[in-house]
Amino acid sequence: VQLVESGGGSVQVGGSLRLSCAVSDNTVRFNNMAWFRQAPGKEREGVAHIYFLAGATHYVDSVKGRFTISQDTTENTLYLQMNSLSPEDTAIYYCAAEKAWGEWSLPNLWKYWGRGTQVTVS
Repeated sequence: VQLVESGGGSVQVGGSLRLSCAVSDNTVRFNNMAWFRQAPGKEREGVAHIYFLAGATHYVDSVKGRFTISQDTTENTLYLQMNSLSPEDTAIYYCAAEKAWGEWSLPNLWKYWGRGTQVTVS
């Protein structure tokens, strides 16, 4: 199974971007998916998580009220709508799928990863 991110780019402060993460195998459905990001010189950080069966979402505090994670099960795609972007949001954004038991924001609990898409805010 491959995860393919798209939608990154360069945007001005206050702008918006919508990231997508397509699951390559349409016969596979993930109930747990998440977005992470990694800025230069920093550790990978959990940004948002969705648990589809419960309709539950979670966000890191720094993006609450600005980012929205969603999942389109018909298209087997994960999205991250990012609004009111700031330079602190500049990073490579990764999607992840299939989590082991534990805190969603821990990268080592996730089995599948995309290659990432660059987001630059200036």
